[in-house]
Amino acid sequence: MDMVQNFSKAGEIAGTSSPVSFAKIARIAVIGAGLFLASCASKSGSTTNEFIDNTEPADKLYNEALANIDAGRSDEALKKFKEVDKQHPYSNYARKAMVMSAYLSYRRGQYADAVSQGKRFVALHPGDEDAAYAQYIVGMSYFRQIPDVTRDQKSTRRAILAMNEVVERYPDSVYVEDAQTKIRIARDQLAGKDMQIGRYYQEREEHLAAINRFKRVVENYATTRHVEEALARLTESYYALGLVSEAQSAAAVLGHNFPDSQWYKDSYKLLQAGGLKPRENKGSWLSNVSKLITG
Repeated sequence: MDMVQNFSKAGEIAGTSSPVSFAKIARIAVIGAGLFLASCASKSGSTTNEFIDNTEPADKLYNEALANIDAGRSDEALKKFKEVDKQHPYSNYARKAMVMSAYLSYRRGQYADAVSQGKRFVALHPGDEDAAYAQYIVGMSYFRQIPDVTRDQKSTRRAILAMNEVVERYPDSVYVEDAQTKIRIARDQLAGKDMQIGRYYQEREEHLAAINRFKRVVENYATTRHVEEALARLTESYYALGLVSEAQSAAAVLGHNFPDSQWYKDSYKLLQAGGLKPRENKGSWLSNVSKLITG
């Protein structure tokens, strides 16, 4: 009854002389509701059309990417892998796509992208079975950018750090052996850089600056191929400065580790010309590093 009375009052407010029947008001209400729903449906339809779900299955995208690789279409493959990561970020396919994206970027010479993708994978999935491979890709991307010895060696140092991560974090992975090889090559490159700078100073008779560089090679890169020359150059620079005992020690360490080396023969002749012979000074810093050198 209250509802009927309310509808009747609504009719009176509208200015009708007699109360509006309940049936008539009900019909009006139904018609109004229908119009409102129709309007909503129309708007809803346009919204649905605007936001059509274009998501494709993860396995479909991933397999299409692999097919593109087989067909030599690396651009398309990379796009598909990125779509997997974008559309299905928490899936197993997304993890594999991330690694494959790093690999493809590396293969295409896009080393900055390869490093970024490889590092992202390791950060998000450090315990994943492909984490060692992702880290190896990072290391190889830096390794491929190692420049000529005359230029800045930032990429060389980064390659060593990245490959050390492979060795230390994933010691059982199949990439460890090659990572260790790349570390040795990169360390040899850094030693070569110090030798290049040392020779530059020595040629200008700036022997103290030269000694500092040659000393770094002996102390930090004792197992590289440059250590023979570094010891010979130390003999020369120490002798030029009148530091006879140090010159004799450098020659003695050189002869102990590389007795058949031409560098040792030249150092021996230099000292012999001054009436001296190689002789190790037990108080010299050279005695401490002698055991680190392998001939």
